[in-house]
Amino acid sequence: MAIELKAEIRNVAGKGAARAIRKNKNIPAVIYGEKKDPTAIEIAGRDFDTLIQTPSLRTKLFQITTKNGKEDAMLMDIQYHPVTDRVIHADFKRIDVKKPVCVEVPVEVINVETSKGLKLGGVLNFAVRKVALVALVDNLPEKIVLDLQDLTIGDTVHGSDLVLPEGVSLGLHQAELAFATIGGKMPEEADAKPNAAPAAAPADKK
Repeated sequence: MAIELKAEIRNVAGKGAARAIRKNKNIPAVIYGEKKDPTAIEIAGRDFDTLIQTPSLRTKLFQITTKNGKEDAMLMDIQYHPVTDRVIHADFKRIDVKKPVCVEVPVEVINVETSKGLKLGGVLNFAVRKVALVALVDNLPEKIVLDLQDLTIGDTVHGSDLVLPEGVSLGLHQAELAFATIGGKMPEEADAKPNAAPAAAPADKK
């Protein structure tokens, strides 16, 4: 279900106009894409501050209503004040809901405590924590789960090993990425002692 967002058209651009909007506790924003001219908008700050608490907001479809009608869009970027951390600008990209989009979603590891490799003393290297997925916006998952349960020392999970929902595919160059590896030595390797150096020959007696 799309997130409904009401906005006002901004007829005046520039830093001064943006500061005036923020002074009124609202947020300047822009909608761009789909071979149309960008539209400068103003969003109610209180409404948007509530919205950004929504998990995985960047996988959601927005329906932004202005005096010009409704536009389907996705949230692409949020800019924060460097001192106060308040939102100072937001970017939305228009989308065609009938066409696939490419979006990054987080990868979450589960069963860390019961992983075979980690119980044997292996070390988890969780190297890539987001994966780019291609799907219709309504099919995008909020996250991809990586199950460590049956992984042992020496195992690597590549993008091609991730379990994806139906209708979802990997983005470009994601298949070959190593998302997680369990490193270390198997117990028998760690316990093996190197071959002892041969004993020195006794010195000749003179």
